[in-house]
Amino acid sequence: MTMAAGDLAVTELRFVRSQFLGPQPPPARMTGAVAWVRANLLSTPSNIALTVVVLALVVWILYGVIGFLFVDAVWTGSDRTACLMSTVHHEVGACWPFVKDRLAYFTYGSYPIPQRWRVDLFFALLAVGVVWLLWLRAPRRDLGILYFFIVLPIVSFILLHGFAAIDLPVVDTVLWGGVLVTIVLATVGIVVSLPIGVVLALGRRSRMPMVRLFSTVFIEFVRGVPLITVLFMASVMLPLFVPQQYEPDKLVRAMIGIALFASAYMAEVVRAGLQAISKGQYEGAMAVGLSYPLMMRFIILPQALRITIPNIVNTYIGLFKDTSLVTIIGIFDLLNTVEVSRVDPKWATPVTSTTGYAVAAIFYLVFCYGMSRYARATEARLSKGEKR
Repeated sequence: MTMAAGDLAVTELRFVRSQFLGPQPPPARMTGAVAWVRANLLSTPSNIALTVVVLALVVWILYGVIGFLFVDAVWTGSDRTACLMSTVHHEVGACWPFVKDRLAYFTYGSYPIPQRWRVDLFFALLAVGVVWLLWLRAPRRDLGILYFFIVLPIVSFILLHGFAAIDLPVVDTVLWGGVLVTIVLATVGIVVSLPIGVVLALGRRSRMPMVRLFSTVFIEFVRGVPLITVLFMASVMLPLFVPQQYEPDKLVRAMIGIALFASAYMAEVVRAGLQAISKGQYEGAMAVGLSYPLMMRFIILPQALRITIPNIVNTYIGLFKDTSLVTIIGIFDLLNTVEVSRVDPKWATPVTSTTGYAVAAIFYLVFCYGMSRYARATEARLSKGEKR
């Protein structure tokens, strides 16, 4: 009996470690993608049912989209006959020969063919400016700001519009169209709306009655009307306030309307960020002797803009998509060039319209998704210091 107890004690001691174990990783099912799926998609019977339904819906949509764009698509041809309904198989998919034939028009509009190198150079210069500003490890980003906000607008205007002194023929903005117009309108609106929005937001919170009244009336008036109304006012009423010889052309009027419209919404976004800053931040800045401009520049505005990054990007994305409304006042942006091309008798088929609109959708998706992903990355980078 004693021997049995001793043997049992020895057996039990064999499982006692002489050293402490270091930290061990959690089970695989508790971390990573598996844990996220279990917690968010398969946690309850209702979640499981919803997951199955959504997955079935996604598969059904992707099956149709992939089938139309790739599997059943027509890739070669010189006219509409290649994209007509097949008599042997089911209806054909996307008509990519149509896109190939009209791609230059989608990109440049009616910009003169011998001068389209100027548009390509503009796209390249714009890409350099965007990368220079957004790439955190880019050298001399201070010069990048100078390049993007001062040098690039001047050079772009000379390139696209023309300047006789350097033997660049003038190209009237009536001939601009497609992606060129969409990018120009979106860039001007995005670049101009944030600084004007910041000024309006500060003006609405100002203690000076006239400044506060002007900012409030402007913001509420612009936000109270649709963008189409603003574009009509900029296109029809703006020329009434300037002499005829100084009357801006239609594209410039659209730029002004879009910039002012976006600025009003941006002002409310920035004001929300300012209201989220605690009173102690203001008191601390004033306690160390900072003036109002320095306090706003170094203390308040950086925090307010960081807080509102998602809303700022949402406004930018909405602005980028709203540029298609300029077709109402006769400006040929990307969507309008698609609309004109789809009724061309050379390519008139049942799938031509869908193909053209699919190209426009892909274009907007790529740019808007890229902006949202960069904003997510920036927000995560700036919030690291607040993680506990």
